[in-house]
Amino acid sequence: MTTIVVSPLARIAEMAVRHGAREMISLMAKEQNFHRPAVIKAERHLLLNMNDISFAGTGDLVAPQETHVRAIIDFATDWDRSAPLLIHCWMGVSRSPAAALIAALAIRPEEDDLVLVRRLRASSPFATPNTRLIAIGDDLLGRRGRLVAAVKEIGRGADADGNAPFTLSMAN
Repeated sequence: MTTIVVSPLARIAEMAVRHGAREMISLMAKEQNFHRPAVIKAERHLLLNMNDISFAGTGDLVAPQETHVRAIIDFATDWDRSAPLLIHCWMGVSRSPAAALIAALAIRPEEDDLVLVRRLRASSPFATPNTRLIAIGDDLLGRRGRLVAAVKEIGRGADADGNAPFTLSMAN
């Protein structure tokens, strides 16, 4: 069964080992340094520098861009799916759940957006996918507004302390 593990930065090593992940997507602000877990090979680690904002960046803030989302889609479609894919951001609440939804739809375009997003909510009461990433992903994946509408339907997640990793199964 194909699984995506979504994690806050503080727990990536634990989650990589626990779930046997060998590939990882990191969505982090440029100034946030961290160490890649040893079980993740450098060539199977995608680092995307962006801030967790839903508007065009100002000053030093980098908003999610189309190039970021294209990279998520390309990485996901290249993922061999023999082990879970680990996706993380600072707290595991906004950027990484959005990237998980985008990756899931990239590998399973036949998936129903609302069913997938409801499965995300069932897996995490805290997830609040970044709306800018979702809108760009919706467009690039040709979802015709279905992904945006599905994320809007589940609404904002519960307040989180950034310590609640979860898994998103690709099983129906």
